This record gives sequence, structure tokens and C-alpha cells, in this order.
Amino acid sequence: MKSLCVVMDPIETINFAKDTTLGLLMAAQRANFQLFYTLQHQLFLRDSEPYAEMRPLKVFDDCNRWYSLGSPQSRPLSELNVVLMRKDPPFNNEYLYSTYILEAAERRGCLVTNRPDSLRDCNEKVFATHYPNCTPPLLVSGDQKRLKEFVAEHNDIVLKPLDGMGGTSIFRVKLNDPNLNVILETLTKRGHQTIMAQSYIPQISAGDKRILIVGGEIVPHCLARVPEKNDFRGNLAAGGKGIVQPLTSRDHWIASQIAPSLVSRGLLFVGLDIIGDFLTEINVTSPTCAREIERETNFEICNQFIEALEKQLLKRAKEN
Repeated sequence: MKSLCVVMDPIETINFAKDTTLGLLMAAQRANFQLFYTLQHQLFLRDSEPYAEMRPLKVFDDCNRWYSLGSPQSRPLSELNVVLMRKDPPFNNEYLYSTYILEAAERRGCLVTNRPDSLRDCNEKVFATHYPNCTPPLLVSGDQKRLKEFVAEHNDIVLKPLDGMGGTSIFRVKLNDPNLNVILETLTKRGHQTIMAQSYIPQISAGDKRILIVGGEIVPHCLARVPEKNDFRGNLAAGGKGIVQPLTSRDHWIASQIAPSLVSRGLLFVGLDIIGDFLTEINVTSPTCAREIERETNFEICNQFIEALEKQLLKRAKEN
């Protein structure tokens, strides 16, 4: 039997109705994968061998009981077919160290997705700058003077840390905002931490669109996350309302610029964030919104991901 171990946040804390990782696990279980569960801090190296303290896992489509766990066991990751890395940001040093351990599992023949080196290389904010025809005017810097000049140039901007998620610590500021200095001091840690500044996109009022690319294929519907009345952040974690809608021609064009390079990077499950006509982020750590889209369309995103996994496993088997 094929085996898959998921590295995720505590499964008891997830939102049953919305959690994409749970949807992926249910799809894997339907495809006859034997499931295991571990947490980031339970990954370890013994000499050069990567291990995890993991527990057998079963998942259920039941809002009152969506999982059961077996007894803990320490096993080499090389005994598994797949490790599914779904730990939420922040991408801090602990996350970085986890990618080193998971890379050791890769070297021993385990398929790790998304691939550890790409999790490091493809920062969710900065990766978008690889596609300058798709992004709004932006600046990546920790220099407060340079950031103030960017505000002066564009008048209305958004400031965000490079390692966050869910709308945390994101600020909209305008020229002559009395809080500008303290916001910049806080986000940049007085010039010692790099952040991103983007010109404000007024179309946020129509939603921050999450577009999924699975196994290099573009999902034809997205989830537009519409901000609350007195907020500019569309993130669901910040109170945004999700509306499923078809991709526009511009949405599809942006996604088509990015999709061809993802599989070669080992990025099988990716979420683009698009506001209006502009790409703002490329999410690679633990993209969400699959289950909301599935509920209102006939598109089986989680099954498609498992098919992409199995395709990669078959390709590896043929190469060996």
C-alpha cells in the first residue's frame, strides 16, 4: 500500500468545513494511501537519516469527528512514498530547518511536496516579482527612506511583511499618514528587516481572488475574498467573505504565465492571489480555498492533486 505522511498544524484545531489539507487527506485515503500524521517539531535527523515521530491517521467526512490517530511511532521518512508538507507560515528558521530534513528524505527517494528547496526559494511575496508583467508597482526593501519615497511616488500603498499569512501585519498607508513612521519602524524593525510595499489596488473591493494551480493545471474557478466594509484585507482569516466565480480572461492569462514552471520546481499545489488585474502573491506553503471552490463547482481539486501525486510517483518508478 502507498504511504503518505502529512506535516501540518495540529489537526484538532482545523476548520472542518474549509480546511484544504483535510480535503487532500480525504482524497488520498480514497486513493488507498495509508496515512500518517506528524507535526513540524517531530521531524528529526539521526546521523544523516531523516525521521519523524508519526501516528497512523484516518480521516472522516464528519464535522464532529474528522480524524482518528493511532499510537506514535518513530520511522525513517525514507520508508514513505510521499511527505505532504502543509505547515502554515510564518516561514521562520524552524520552517527552514524542516526543509533541510525533508530534503534528506528526498535524497532517499521519498516524494516531498511541495518540494523543500522550492519552499525556500519561492517566497510567497517575492516569487511574484519573477513575473513583472503581472504585478503592480512594488518595492522590496527595509530602507525606511526608500519606502517613504515609494509612498510619495504612489500616494496610496500597502505594506506587508515577507513571512506572514492571513492578512497579519498588513497596513494601508497614504502620503502624510501620521502613523507612517511608526508603521515603517515596526515592520522593518527600524531598518533591519526587509518588507514589501505595493501600490494600493482599488479593485480589492471586488475581492482578493485565490486561483489554484494543481499539477500545473489551472483550476477554472477562483474564490474571491471580499473585505468587510471597513477593511481593505480580503483574507478570510481577516473577516473576508468568499465568493466562488469563474476566472476572467486576465486571471487566466496571469495563471498561464506561471503554471508552466511550477511542476519542474516540484510545486504541485499553488495558490495565486490576484486583485483586479494584478498578481500580488504566489502561495506555495499551504494554499487554501480548495474546498470552498469544490462545494460550488464540479471541479474535484483534491482528487486532481492526488492524481498529480500519483503521476509523479509513476514517473519516478519508471526512471528507477
